[in-house]
Order: sequence, then structure tokens, then C-alpha cells
Amino acid sequence: MGSLPRFSRTQSLTLTPELIRRLPKAELHVHLDGSLRPETMVELAREQGVTLPADDATALAEAVHVRSARNLDEYLERYYITVSVMQTTAALERIAYEFVHDLAAENVRYVEVRYCPALHTPALSLTEAVEAPLAGLQRAECETGVIARLIVAGLRTLPPAVSEDLARLAVDYAGDGVVAFDLAGSEWGHPAREHVRAFDIVHRHGLPCTCHAGEGDGADSIAQALHLCGAHRIGHGTRLREDPATEEFVVENRIPLEVCLTSNLHTHTVDSVEEHPIRHYLDCGCVVTLNTDSRLVDGTTLSDEYWLAHTRLDITRAEIDILILNAFQSAFLPEAAKNALVAQVRRELEEIA
Repeated sequence: MGSLPRFSRTQSLTLTPELIRRLPKAELHVHLDGSLRPETMVELAREQGVTLPADDATALAEAVHVRSARNLDEYLERYYITVSVMQTTAALERIAYEFVHDLAAENVRYVEVRYCPALHTPALSLTEAVEAPLAGLQRAECETGVIARLIVAGLRTLPPAVSEDLARLAVDYAGDGVVAFDLAGSEWGHPAREHVRAFDIVHRHGLPCTCHAGEGDGADSIAQALHLCGAHRIGHGTRLREDPATEEFVVENRIPLEVCLTSNLHTHTVDSVEEHPIRHYLDCGCVVTLNTDSRLVDGTTLSDEYWLAHTRLDITRAEIDILILNAFQSAFLPEAAKNALVAQVRRELEEIA
């Protein structure tokens, strides 16, 4: 991943929410089905005859937004609401298109958005369920300049054979906007080792992979993701520090952590923002990136997450720049394209000082 960024001059501007919004940013861990516009959900529900918990956008956003779930499983129940209006190709394309425009409004330059196409069957084929959001992402990229890529996610709670089908799907679309495979979903009681064959498929074809781990279960789950599944990044990784040996492996091998502060609070992975171990991971040399997880379900934006890190965890401007560059450097992009993007972002960060 390269060494931590060094800057040629002292960062001097006082941090404000507006300044953070202006900074170029990358988002590596965000779920499409957790990041819809509530207004769009209301419109799609009316078109499709779907009943939602509320029929106006404000009340619906409140119903979907999680503030304090008992655990990850309760948090994930909100996704049943959002997925209910995502069962047509037109809906998937529109949601992906609007999602990128929402990111552009806060100067996100690169995004890898993930979701599970199997949740849109049998209404759609797997092919339709991947091509529709890709079309929306590509159309929005042309209009906004935001580089938008897709991660196909399997789910721990689905049969391993489904994960294998999704891994093959990811490989099939690797040249058309899909950049990686992920394993998500309820972590406790659903070990990653049951889905190793899916990871074997993507490894054989040279497709990168990430894996949710250390969110709803302990450090052993992270070890499985790394040593059995060969994950190139870890989604969340919040409980990594429970196992010094695994933490040392992550540091030495420069395995990026996709940290999501607000989401970890909402799932009770941490009891307070102040107790989040992101500071520990930064200090011990982990490659830390900052992400939203779900913009609607968590009621946050990427700019909000950086502001939260600054105001509640004393993350400095220099450290924010490190987090930003870590995200770009951890992108699943070809090296030449990634290096050019990192160089451009580094210049911009130095100018906004």
C-alpha cells in the first residue's frame, strides 16, 4: 500500500464541516441497499405497489434510520425495507445513478459500492441484477466525474453455493465495472470458512476480495477472513485488537481496514464513538480508511464521518489527510490508474492547507 503520506508544509486551516466537504475523498465500504434517497423509495413504492412503514420521505427516513440496534442482526433488518423497492432493473439503475450524484455533492471522487445481487432474485436474474446498477453507476460517472465501481457481495446467511454463483458473477463482470467480491451479512454463527470456495473462485481469476469481519463477531472471524479466505481488505475489523497476532499480521501486510464509526455505534459493536479503536489502529500502523457503511440506514455522509472522527476522537487534519490517501491507495484499481489518482489527490490536499 506504500508508506504513510508525508506533506511538504504544515496544515493550517481550521477544520470545519465545510472544509471537510471540500476535501477530495474516496469511499470503499458502502452498501447500495443502505444508501437510497427516501424520496426515491416513496416514489418507487407507489409505482410498484409496495407497502412501506411510512408514505412520506421524512417519516420513512426516520423509520429506516437506525440509531441504536441491539446488535448487527437487528440493524440488518432495516435492509428488508430498502430492498423491497429494489426489485426492478429501472429501480436499481436509478438508485445507483442517484447514489453517485449524492457522493459528488460532497466531493467524493472514487467509490466502490457493494450489494448482493441474489437479494433481487427471483424478480430479476443475476445478470439483470448486476447490469442495472452498473448502468446507473456508469451514467452518473460520465455526468459527475466520480469514478464509480461495484463490489459483488455474497451473504454469510445464504448457502455457500449462492456465494459461489456470485463469485462467478463478479468474475464475469470484472472488466465491466465490478472490481471485487465481498462476504457480508450476519457474522455471528455464520463463519466465513463456509464460503471459502467462493473466495477460491475469485482468487483463481485474479479478482480482489474484501470480507466483513470483526463487526458482529470477534478477532477469530478476522483471522478466518485473512487466512482462509485470503481477503485483501477487511470490512470493519473493529475487534481486531482482541488478537495481537492477527493485528500484527494486518499491520505487517498492510491489510486496509474499512472503518465505519457511526455504523459500529448503531450496531453496538462499540458502546460509544469515543471507545472506537480507530485511534489505536492508526497509532499502531494499520492502514485505516474511513467509510459510511450505509448513508440512509445510518443517517450519515462521508463528510459527517470525517467530522465525527475529528470532533469526537481528536483525529487531526494531518491524520484526516492520511485517512483520505489510505482510501485512494487501498482502491481496487489498476496500479497505474490508482497511482495517478493518488498523486492528484495528494496535490489537492496540500493546496487546501
